[in-house]
Amino acid sequence: MAVFISEKTGDTLDCAIRYAKTLKAGDTVLLNGEMGAGKTVFAKGVALGLGITDEVLSPTYAYMNDYGGKLYHFDCYRLSCGEQAEALGLTDYFYGGGICLVEWAENISSVLPERVKTVNITKLGKDKRRIEYD
Repeated sequence: MAVFISEKTGDTLDCAIRYAKTLKAGDTVLLNGEMGAGKTVFAKGVALGLGITDEVLSPTYAYMNDYGGKLYHFDCYRLSCGEQAEALGLTDYFYGGGICLVEWAENISSVLPERVKTVNITKLGKDKRRIEYD
């Protein structure tokens, strides 16, 4: 795993923009971190790195936001099991042509694709973050 220390939000965005260049269609990336760690900030950077100019918002109440079929941003915080994700049709996106970013993936672990990438974000202070990724 690579490690990046972010001193501010702009650093996290820059890291995610660079990370986006390593992704390809069909990749699923698990964004791990506690509430407020910066998962959505990282998702914004990935979107920018993919050339997406739409505003990226947390999909907490929608479960998933679709950015032109190129990027799917999931928030599974309110789901309690993989079967709920399947019932909502969310798992279909894992096998499409877009890149899937999944927050709170542990809640739907039983239905995640076999091969995933992982980004772990740890708060080290008010704005400082440790970002580990593969």
